[in-house]
Amino acid sequence: MRHFGHIAPEVRQRLFHREPGAFSADSAPHLLAPALGGTLYSPATRPRLADDILKQAGRGVTSMVLCLEDSIDDADVAAAEENLVRQFSDLVERGVEPPLLFIRVRVAEQIPDLVNRLGPGIGLLSGFVLPKFTEERGVPFLEALTEAAGGTPEGRRLFAMPVLESPELLHLESRAETLAGIARTVDKYRDRVLALRLGVTDFCSAYGLRRPPDMTAYDVQIVASVIADVVNVLGRADGTGFTVTGPVWEYFRVQERMFKPQLRRSPFLEGRADELRQALIEHDMDGLLREIELDRANGLLGKTCIHPSHVLPVHALSVVSHEEFSDAEDILRPERGGGGVLRSSYTNKMNEVKPHRAWAERTLRRAEVFGVAREDVGFVELLAAGIPG
Repeated sequence: MRHFGHIAPEVRQRLFHREPGAFSADSAPHLLAPALGGTLYSPATRPRLADDILKQAGRGVTSMVLCLEDSIDDADVAAAEENLVRQFSDLVERGVEPPLLFIRVRVAEQIPDLVNRLGPGIGLLSGFVLPKFTEERGVPFLEALTEAAGGTPEGRRLFAMPVLESPELLHLESRAETLAGIARTVDKYRDRVLALRLGVTDFCSAYGLRRPPDMTAYDVQIVASVIADVVNVLGRADGTGFTVTGPVWEYFRVQERMFKPQLRRSPFLEGRADELRQALIEHDMDGLLREIELDRANGLLGKTCIHPSHVLPVHALSVVSHEEFSDAEDILRPERGGGGVLRSSYTNKMNEVKPHRAWAERTLRRAEVFGVAREDVGFVELLAAGIPG
């Protein structure tokens, strides 16, 4: 699979200076983690789940989480597990490669149980999402995952994606200790942990908060402070860090607005783009676009999505611009190994080799999976090209 693989090859050639690279469930973790992109969540109770998965894959979704936790009623867990087993069997019979698939469980015991029950379907599973992760609660999940994976045919590689959403992480008096415990745990099981996910809805819940569509997670200061501390401890670029994904955007219906739209008109002045701008505003997507940009500025990559319409904006804004690519390549040229300062090829900024090296390396990893846009192509063109119809 590849990002933007659902659009015609001739369109990709027109949009990309360097097209997104191919990847699969068997790719190296350093490639898979940034390739997650907009990860679409779906309740595991959906009766036509296999159809839904393949439909979304045809629309550009490359990773999904099938949820047995908060998205379904406690009374429906057993039926949801049975449905998952049936739907995975259906996917195996169709013989089509699905997106990267993960199951969000409630308790550690579900991991070996589902691995056994999935049978041949285990070959389509990339791993498990672990809720409310702390050191105390996380170790049993990771031990269960390690043991279950070892018992699969040929030792099937199964990843963990812990969700950081517990009150202990939010509360100031326990945050530092909780973060240190999480860091110890994920470092011990580093080969199993693909990415860390932020559960901002649970953070807000602890204080009876819910951000409106006019505001991002970074406007809610108590949430922004946790994101900053998580990236500080767990997202470092010195080889000890992990990919940390952005929080969910909750809105997808028209809401009454208090503030002006956040999308400038100038990038949307040609062709059908102004209609696209209006559609994004009407569906509260301008706030989502702003939050995606703030995610990346704050060290996050990828995003949890609860509606299919959110995935393409995440991917469009994850494509590396031609300017970013040029800067990154200049910084990483072998002859720059000794450091120094140089003017960017766009002649609009300073590139300082040593301080900007980690940024450049991260940018080129993103370029591997999301591609590099042509010099005259921005996110509007990428967004418009990827919308079905």
